Amino acid sequence: MSLAIELAGPCKGPIKINAKGATIKAPPELAKVKKDSWISIRDVNKLTMIGGTFDGQGKEAWKGKKCEDSMACLKPVNLRLSYLKNSLFKDLTSINSKNFHIALRGSDNSRLENLNINAPRNSANTDGIHIAKLKGLNITNSKIGTGDDCISFGEGSRNVYIENVSCGPGHGFSIGSLGKFPNEEPVDGIFLKNCTMTGTENGVRIKSWPNSYPGTVSNIQFEDIIMNGVQNPILIDQEYCPNKACQKGAPSKVKLTNVSFRKIRGTSATKVAVKLVCSAEVPCENVEVADINLTFNGGAATSECANTQPIVTSPNVPNVCQT
Repeated sequence: MSLAIELAGPCKGPIKINAKGATIKAPPELAKVKKDSWISIRDVNKLTMIGGTFDGQGKEAWKGKKCEDSMACLKPVNLRLSYLKNSLFKDLTSINSKNFHIALRGSDNSRLENLNINAPRNSANTDGIHIAKLKGLNITNSKIGTGDDCISFGEGSRNVYIENVSCGPGHGFSIGSLGKFPNEEPVDGIFLKNCTMTGTENGVRIKSWPNSYPGTVSNIQFEDIIMNGVQNPILIDQEYCPNKACQKGAPSKVKLTNVSFRKIRGTSATKVAVKLVCSAEVPCENVEVADINLTFNGGAATSECANTQPIVTSPNVPNVCQT
C-alpha cells in the first residue's frame, strides 16, 4: 500500500519505468491522500512506463459528494500525467479509482497503448481517461469500463487519435462539457475510429453548457463504431445541465464546426438514436451523417435535430432529420 507519490521534473529522457507484475494499492481512506492525485508524474520528456496495476480502492470515496457538487473536491486521481512530452504508457491497469483513473494535461505527442481500466457502473466521477490542453495523443487497443465517461476531452484537446478501444459500462466517449469557464482553449481534431461500446449511458457525445462562455469545437470524426444496447448512441447536447446546476435562460455560445458521424451501427437502448441539439445562438455548421444503422428493440428508432441541418451523404437508419 502506498500514500501519495509524486515524481517531478524537469527531466530529459529517455527514462523508463518498468512496473510489470507490480500491484500498487492506494489507502482506501480519503483522509490518507490529501491531494488531488494519488500518483503524479510531471515535467518529463521521453518517459516510457510499462506495466503495473494501480488499485485506487475507491469504494468508500464513491459514497460521498460528487466532485461537481463540491468546489473543494480532493478525491484523488489514480494517475495524473502532466507535461510528459513524447512519452509512452503501455500495458497499464487502473482499477477502482477514487476519481478519474488517468488525467492527461500538456502531454504532447504521447501514446497510450493496451490499457485496462475498470471500475463498477456506480462509481462516481471515475472517468477512464480525461484529456486537456495537449496536442498530439494516440490511444489504442484498450479496454475501459467505468462509472463515468470512458474518455473525456476537455478544453485544449487537439489532434487526438483513438482507435480500437472498447467502452462499457460508462457514459461513453464525450467531448466536454465545455463553456462552463471563461477563456477555454479550442478543441480541434478529435478522431475516433474502430471502437465498440456496450451498455453505456451515451455513445459518442459532444456536450456544452447553456448560458455558456464562448468556445469552439472543430474537426471531429467519429467513424466505424459498433453500439451494443447503448443509450443516446449519437448525441450533440448543447443544453447539457446535470443535476439542474445551470441556467437555461440563454443558449450555449460554444460553436461546433466540421463534425462527422460515419459508419455507426448496432442497437440503441433509447428510441431516439440520433439527437443533434445545437445552439440557437451559434448553430452547428457542417455536421455530416453517413452510413448510420441503429435499431431499437421497442419499435422504429428516430432522430431529433435543432439548430442544425445535417449533411446526409447516404441512406441512414433512422433517417436523420430529413424533411
